[in-house]
Amino acid sequence: MKNRSFLRQLSAKKVLISDGATGTSLQQMGLPSGAAPEGWVLDKPDAVAALNRQFIDAGADILLTCTFGGTRLRLTESGLDEHFEEVNRRAVEIARVAVRGTGVLVAGSIGPLGRRVAPQGDIRADLAEAAFAAQARLLCSSGVDLIVIETQYDINEASAAVSGVRGVDRNIPIVCSFSFDKGARTWTGASVEGIARIIGGMAVDVLGINCGRSLLENLEILMILRSLTDKPIWFKPNAGLPEVDDDGMPIYPVSPEEMGLAVPAWIEAGAQIVGGCCGTSPAHLAAISEQVIRWRGLL
Repeated sequence: MKNRSFLRQLSAKKVLISDGATGTSLQQMGLPSGAAPEGWVLDKPDAVAALNRQFIDAGADILLTCTFGGTRLRLTESGLDEHFEEVNRRAVEIARVAVRGTGVLVAGSIGPLGRRVAPQGDIRADLAEAAFAAQARLLCSSGVDLIVIETQYDINEASAAVSGVRGVDRNIPIVCSFSFDKGARTWTGASVEGIARIIGGMAVDVLGINCGRSLLENLEILMILRSLTDKPIWFKPNAGLPEVDDDGMPIYPVSPEEMGLAVPAWIEAGAQIVGGCCGTSPAHLAAISEQVIRWRGLL
C-alpha cells in the first residue's frame, strides 16, 4: 500500500518533495482573489488537474488535494457546504488521475476550520473533532495515501484535527504542520516547544512547518523543532511575504532561483519533506526539486 510506502521512505531517511501552493497558483490561472479554490474543483476541474500535472512534472513526490478549506464549516463561508461530499471526493479523484502511473503519493489536505476552538473560541472541541473527522472520512475512503493537517495555529484545534483523523483511520499516515508568524510562536501564541510536546505526543507521523513569513525565519524555527523531536519534519515555507498589485493580486518576492538555493540548508537543518507554500509556483518547485535531486546524488 502507498501509505506504507510513505512511511518506509521516511524510515529510510529519503528526502521527499511535496508540491507547491495550490491557492496562489490557481490565482495565477484566473481564480479571483478571495475566492475558494475548492469552487474550482467543481467548476474548473481541468484547471485543478493541469496544476496537479505541473507540480508532478516539476518533481513532486507528494501531491496535495485541493481541499484545504474542505471541512463543512469552512465550505459554509464560501456557499459550498451543500457540495461538501462532492468537493472532497472529486478533489481526490482529480489528484488520483493526475498521479496515475507516476508513483506520486496523494495527500489529503485539511486546513483550519476558520473559527477558533474552545476555550479560546466558540467551537467546542468535540464539534471541531467531528468536523475534521467528517472530512477525513471522505478523503480516506476516496483513496488518499496520507493526510496533511496544515497551516495550524492553535494547539487545541490541531489536537481536535489529529483526533478526528485518527478516529476515522488508525493507520493512515498523518502530517500535522503549523504556521509561525510571530517568531517561534503562532499568532495564537502556540510555541514550538508546546507543539513538539503536545502534538508530537499524539499519533502523528510527521510534524511540520508551512506558510509563515521569511525563508530565514522559517529556517530558524525548523532548527528549533529539529532539536525538540525525533519525528520526520515537513517543511513548506512561503516564497516570502506578498505585496498586492494594482489588481489586488499577491506578488511574492522570492524567486524560484532564490528558493532553490535555500533548499540545502533546509535539508541540513533536518527537513525530510520539502516544498513550498503560498507563492510557490511550479517553477519554484522545479528549482526545489533540482536541489533535492542534486543532494540525493551526493549521498
